[in-house]
Amino acid sequence: MSLSTIIIIITGIITYMGFNDHKIFEKYKFSVSGIKAGEYYRFITSAFLHADWNHFLVNMFTLYFFGDFVVQYFGPGMFLTIYFGGVFVGNYLSYYFHKNDLWYSAIGASAGVNAVVFSYVTLLPFEFIYFFAIIPIPAILFALGYLWYTTKGSQNQMSRIGHEAHFGGAIAGVIITLLLDFRQAFTAHPLITTILIGALMYGFHYMQQRRL
Repeated sequence: MSLSTIIIIITGIITYMGFNDHKIFEKYKFSVSGIKAGEYYRFITSAFLHADWNHFLVNMFTLYFFGDFVVQYFGPGMFLTIYFGGVFVGNYLSYYFHKNDLWYSAIGASAGVNAVVFSYVTLLPFEFIYFFAIIPIPAILFALGYLWYTTKGSQNQMSRIGHEAHFGGAIAGVIITLLLDFRQAFTAHPLITTILIGALMYGFHYMQQRRL
C-alpha cells in the first residue's frame, strides 16, 4: 500500500468522524481564535477534516494522482515533509492574513495537496497535467493559471475557498523541492523555475497589498 493511500485512508476516517461528531470537527479545524488561545495543533489537524465528501474526493484524488511520483522521487520521509510542510505553511499564511478575523476558520488538505502538485510541477514543468482529468495542459501553464486564480480569488473576503492556504501550499511545495534537489529543479529548467518563483513572489505581494 502506497504512502499516499495510507494518508487518504486516515484522512477519510477522521473526515467521517468529523461529520458525525461536531465536537471533533470544532476541536481540530483551523480556527484563528483557537490558535490565538494556544491550540497550535490546528495548523496540522485541520488537514484531516473536510466540508463534505466532494471536498474530500477532489483533494484525495489529486493526492493519489501526484503523490506516488513524489514518494518515488524523494522517498517517504521527504514526501511527508512536503505534504505536511504544505499544510503548515498554507495554514500559517491563512493565519497571517486573517489574524485579526477571530471568526475565520477552515478545513481541508488542499494546502498539503498543492505542495505535492507544485513539487511535481517544479521537477517536471513540461509534463502534462489533465485538467478536470480530461484536458491536457503543460504542468507549468497549469501552475501559473492556478496561481493567478488563487491570487485573484483572495480578494473575496467572504469566499468559502481558502485561497491563502492554497497559495501557501504552493509556496511550500516549490521551496522544499528546491532545497531537496536544486540541480533538477533549477539547473535543468532555470527560466521556468525563475518564472514560477516570480509568480509566487508577485502573488504574495499582491495579497499583501490588497490587505493594506
